[in-house]
Amino acid sequence: MKSGEPFQVRGLFLRDHRFQVPLDHADPQGPTITVFAREMRDAALEHAAELPWLLFLQGGPGGKGNRPAGLSGWLKEAARHFRILMLDQRGTGLSTPVNRQTLPLVGGVAEQADYLSHFRATDIVADAEFIRAALGSGPWSIFGQSYGGFCALTYLSFAPQGLKEALITGGLGPLAGPADQVYAATFARLRARNAEYFAKYPADRALVTGLMRHVAHVPEHLPTGERLTAERLQMLGNFLGGNTRFDALHFLLEEAFTDTADGVRLSDTFLANVGAVVNRAPNPLYALMHESIYVQGEPSAWAAARVLEANPDFRAEAPEPLLTGEAIYPWYFEQDPALIPLRELAHLLAHRVQGWGALYDQEQLGRNTVPVAAAVYSDDIYVDRGISLATAAAVQGLQLWESADFHHDGIADDGEGIFARLLHLVRPA
Repeated sequence: MKSGEPFQVRGLFLRDHRFQVPLDHADPQGPTITVFAREMRDAALEHAAELPWLLFLQGGPGGKGNRPAGLSGWLKEAARHFRILMLDQRGTGLSTPVNRQTLPLVGGVAEQADYLSHFRATDIVADAEFIRAALGSGPWSIFGQSYGGFCALTYLSFAPQGLKEALITGGLGPLAGPADQVYAATFARLRARNAEYFAKYPADRALVTGLMRHVAHVPEHLPTGERLTAERLQMLGNFLGGNTRFDALHFLLEEAFTDTADGVRLSDTFLANVGAVVNRAPNPLYALMHESIYVQGEPSAWAAARVLEANPDFRAEAPEPLLTGEAIYPWYFEQDPALIPLRELAHLLAHRVQGWGALYDQEQLGRNTVPVAAAVYSDDIYVDRGISLATAAAVQGLQLWESADFHHDGIADDGEGIFARLLHLVRPA
């Protein structure tokens, strides 16, 4: 372990730690990678350095740990009880990166696929246990948001001895395949969320359809140089997965068109904002590994694309095309400059069987003794309520809190309240 000098940001004490971990924990003498984690605590709290650890597992896959600019939200509440360790999951942030620039260093496409088979929840959990031992910590607490909740379930499956308690928000995914079930459920929830949005902003229905037709016939280019397509415009549906972002979509769309010497075109402001949403350069691992988080012993075979065929109202050529969510499709690797060099790798991963082993031990979860509390959001368009409730029922002793007041990004809305409620559930008075 290598630790940096501590520093402070608006009342938040920070210290960086880097760990050299095996690429394959089953081969501890083999190649290694770096995993980065940042220690965080309340700089004003006496004896904060003596508090127990809380490991935060970020959403994703392929999402780096948060970079807070101060002590607020769930972090403020958590820092009353813990030292927080903010993990950059392997392949993200300041950990050894995975992207179009670094993957060729591993070898050819087949070697790259083998390499990425070690970037799953089981490997993240093994990293966490390695880090816990390096820090000299006993069983610690974990907090998993979204995909971080999937990782928490993997932790409960294969290393429950390392856990004191587990908190999960919007992250109770399916314990078994196939991946198709996920998209069949989330397409239905996303359809309802589209209807809710266009009911609130009815003028945006014609605007979105007009935008789709416009980019199909008039070349418009994103700041990264490539032509904006209708499919990438539909990715703005990611805004529908949040509370405040729901309305932010309207404010983005209202600046779409502007008059120019060449006629009506998309404004530079709009194109810049869309580019920031649809560009996968900051997290290519998300696109490469997204469907693999649902598969165990079988290929995903582009599950979302196959399910889309049964939902024609989400197709770009539909009369009034609906906005899409977080699903990944093959065309991502044909249209995004950061992903085009990874197209062959993406297809190989989609049809790969080897390396997609078990992510959960359902027997262990059924006899779980670690205190667990989970927030399920009734209308979550990313992690379906029905799937979440089935998973909750399969984990012995899990304390469930369901809310219709929040969407997938609930901890961005009321992180303090949600964290406090879940902690109370695992520590009843």
